[in-house]
Amino acid sequence: MSNIKSKQYYKQALSLMPAGVNSPVRAFKAVGGKPVFIKWGKGSKIYDVDGNSYIDYVLSWGPLILGHAHKQVINSIVQAAKAGTSFGAPTAAENEIAQLIKSAMPGMERMRLVNSGTEAAMSAIRLARSYTGKDKIIKFQGAYHGHSDGLLVKAGSGAATFGVPTSSGVPRSSARDTIVLPFNDIEKVRVVISAGHKKIAAVIIEPVCGNMGVVQPENKFLQKLRTITRQYGILLIFDEVMTGFRFCFGGAQNLLKVKPDITCLGKIIGGGMPMGAYGASKRIMNCVAPSGSMYQAGTLSGNPVAVACGLKTLRILKKTDYKKINSLCKELCDAMQKMARAQKKKISVTRFYSMFTVFFTDKKVSDYKSACRADTEKYANYFSKMLREGIYCAPSQFEANFLSFAHTKKDIEYTIEAFNRTITDI
Repeated sequence: MSNIKSKQYYKQALSLMPAGVNSPVRAFKAVGGKPVFIKWGKGSKIYDVDGNSYIDYVLSWGPLILGHAHKQVINSIVQAAKAGTSFGAPTAAENEIAQLIKSAMPGMERMRLVNSGTEAAMSAIRLARSYTGKDKIIKFQGAYHGHSDGLLVKAGSGAATFGVPTSSGVPRSSARDTIVLPFNDIEKVRVVISAGHKKIAAVIIEPVCGNMGVVQPENKFLQKLRTITRQYGILLIFDEVMTGFRFCFGGAQNLLKVKPDITCLGKIIGGGMPMGAYGASKRIMNCVAPSGSMYQAGTLSGNPVAVACGLKTLRILKKTDYKKINSLCKELCDAMQKMARAQKKKISVTRFYSMFTVFFTDKKVSDYKSACRADTEKYANYFSKMLREGIYCAPSQFEANFLSFAHTKKDIEYTIEAFNRTITDI
């Protein structure tokens, strides 16, 4: 497999961008080697500048649930672009996509369209603080809610750690109001909220984690979290940027029957274009300017081309049976786990519907601490070997992989065979 052109482009990129990329994980620092430069995609596959093809399980980090270059979606984008790329003024299509989202997630009585999941989470936090008049928030260790200052914090020892920035350039003053707790540990949540609820505005959580690898809630964790937050008058924010419309037409909140106070969306609602949203009850959203005093704005919010892309994607999904994509993912993950056991490899394949992660550990992964026990060197070896087999996996142990409706039985069978060959020497 030749990567001569990719290497040339990367050398040029190094002189133009930090580490030669516009988002850190693309640099392949976690897996070694040099990134491949993608030229085009179709269906379940992507093709690099050297002409190599790959079965794609990254799918632009989740939004391409219909696959690459879906004909109807592309046509919608083209038609919208012909009418104009941006107006900075309301369009009828914004109403249409908002109504469609609301029909799937009734808790979003009112919403604001934004340009990314980062914007959605940042705005949701500000909204919670505005509505409650309190400053502190709780997030969970290993969860990523975008790169706004107050959410780039990490946990230390003890039940909770306050204000330790993960990124340089984040002042301690921006992070000091963030409390970090372990995912799936409801007792630590209970203790911290009981002691400090008078200062805590909200809890923000991915209902199914994807940014430490795929980790699902256990032992009715979300239901208990909902009960505790409601008891103490704390808002519950679901970051469904990754999970919204991924498992069913709606969000994980529908599937798991837990209703948050505020919902953040992204990824799929843009269909591959930059778009996000946050929403809540009419009462909470009335805090947002100009109805209320919480300011949030965006010149490109509700961009007509992005809305057209997302609207067509959601309309197709509404008519689509998710059983196919979920069963294909189950078939893939079950086969990989079976082969790992047969070869006596320390591998744990975690899955939730059409998201999965291959962890190089034989221990159960239920939170960030247990995820970190995985052997990242073995994962890097695995990634490189799978790439040579023509399979594009997440270039980090701590990321999710995804299936699309464009993936076929043949794709799955080939991936299983490649996985079996790949792990033999790891």
